[in-house]
Amino acid sequence: MKFQTYILLVLFVSICGDRVDESLKYLKQKPPSTIPEIFAPGIISKKGEYEFGSIFNKDATEFFYGVNVNGKEEIRYAKLIGNNWSVPKTILSNEKYGYNDPFLSPDENRLYFISRRTLDGLERSKHYDIWYAERKGDKWSEPINAGPNINSGKSEYYISFTNDGTMYFSSNKIGSNFDIYSSKFIDGEFQKPIPLSDAINTSSYEADVFIAPDESYIIFCGIRKDGLGSGDLYISFKNTDGTWTKSVNMGERINTKNHELCPFVSKDGKYLFYTSRKDIYWVSTKILESYKK
Repeated sequence: MKFQTYILLVLFVSICGDRVDESLKYLKQKPPSTIPEIFAPGIISKKGEYEFGSIFNKDATEFFYGVNVNGKEEIRYAKLIGNNWSVPKTILSNEKYGYNDPFLSPDENRLYFISRRTLDGLERSKHYDIWYAERKGDKWSEPINAGPNINSGKSEYYISFTNDGTMYFSSNKIGSNFDIYSSKFIDGEFQKPIPLSDAINTSSYEADVFIAPDESYIIFCGIRKDGLGSGDLYISFKNTDGTWTKSVNMGERINTKNHELCPFVSKDGKYLFYTSRKDIYWVSTKILESYKK
């Protein structure tokens, strides 16, 4: 075998060896169509529990999600090991203040989440703060507060990131309702948050924001007069001049008379996950094309 051919073969084996069989991803669930389906019923979405705030890693081999059981909020985790997924286990829990809304940083070395934990970790706060833990091998560090540039004396929750590390989140630090903010990550620090324009933020409730990694679109939960239920998902697209299109209700294909919240689009761009009827649903992102019109 010629040396050049050998090198190419080694590279091919190396690249292919890192690939995961598509059928093993997403807890080995059958992919949905453009009609939403409950995600992993009986495994993730269970009767008697309220599941929300979910995220997969970029390879779809790790899954983090929030669960509320009798008022106790905790974060659970499942992982693909060989050809099988581990049984979901609780990785963040506390009887006093709980943890919820997990989201991975762009490099996946930090797990962000929200909690009513006080800074000293001894009591339950009246409001939510954004926290994170740093990955250390197969373990996570103790919770670290995201700091005063992000957190205020009111509530901040539900986190999403762009490719460059800009954080999108919601806060009620101004006024009585929640609005959506963005904060750039520069030189290891989050900058002063900037509220989004009135194409997104209104005098009503806007929260639970998912930002596309390339910032091409945004999906969030709104409670507005044109809503179909107690909370609906809305979508907006980025114009070529950097402004946002006026957000629109995603309609009956997604929203119901119940509360739809916690949107997340998988890193491969294939699936939209969200919570409805206290379960996690997923749907093909082909459905998003219809909203561009």
